[in-house]
Amino acid sequence: ALLDLSGVHQVKGTWMGSTTLPCTYTPSEGFTQHTLTWSMERDYRTSTLFRRDDSGDHVLLSQFRDRVSVPKHSPGNASLLIENLEIPDSGHYTCQVIWRSKNNSLITKEVTTTVKVVKVAATKPVIRAGELGLTVPAGARTSLTCVASGSPPISYRWFRGTPGGKALLLSSQAELAWDSLRPSDSGSYYCEAANR
Repeated sequence: ALLDLSGVHQVKGTWMGSTTLPCTYTPSEGFTQHTLTWSMERDYRTSTLFRRDDSGDHVLLSQFRDRVSVPKHSPGNASLLIENLEIPDSGHYTCQVIWRSKNNSLITKEVTTTVKVVKVAATKPVIRAGELGLTVPAGARTSLTCVASGSPPISYRWFRGTPGGKALLLSSQAELAWDSLRPSDSGSYYCEAANR
């Protein structure tokens, strides 16, 4: 198919995260991209949020300023990246590309994607051990890293002890590191992950 746009029907985005709305085509000889616009429909109102033409890139809706972009130097890729997703970003987004042919006629194609922005609770974290694993010689450097997913920002806390028992707060970073392990560092550690 000559100059067909391809995209996806639906994209789920995580609140405060980022998402890409695909819109791609295979560049074809004799056709140049004349304009590219991304518009958004929400509550039965449609407004153009991004336009690329001879004069450059323009973000036309203030709530998207500094949060949306389209790849600059990859012909055929008109995908829209939206960062720091907000709940009101949910809606129907249409990518419209107009090409000019050698005989100066214009061809227009469009593809629409529905975006749903959701709040996602932090998952139960996973602990990743350093290269040496969990049985480590005294004097060695090592670390434990706490990893969770969900709507950013995610905060982490490391404790020594067991959940529900007596516990000592050691760190408010995702990584718990030791420069030189001592035998007294042996024991139980756990991490907590939380988001809003």
